Amino acid sequence: MMNKNLNYYLSLPYKIVIEPDPSGEVTVYIPDLPGCISQGDNLNDAYKMIEEAKRVWIESALEDGIPIPEPSTTEEFSGKFVVRVPKSLHRQLSEKAKSEGVSLNQYVIYKLSR
Repeated sequence: MMNKNLNYYLSLPYKIVIEPDPSGEVTVYIPDLPGCISQGDNLNDAYKMIEEAKRVWIESALEDGIPIPEPSTTEEFSGKFVVRVPKSLHRQLSEKAKSEGVSLNQYVIYKLSR
């Protein structure tokens, strides 16, 4: 039997939901961990905050003996798809991601979720 400790749970691929706010703030939560929610001033901050919230949520559950749900099944979708875009759009997205201090992948996920 595997010892399901903090590192085990932190290594699991929990789904993170991103909800941008008109004010520019970003709310994020993990649906599989009830009440695990955070927000940040931008996408990068929100991502850092939800990672910390996930750690604290799991640590608390382990300490209190509360069962920790594993990520919902995502067998139908790999989470990856390829999209061809014009070079000019690729450049614009890359420049905007750089100015926001996030990866192009994180920036595109943010924009798609809006």
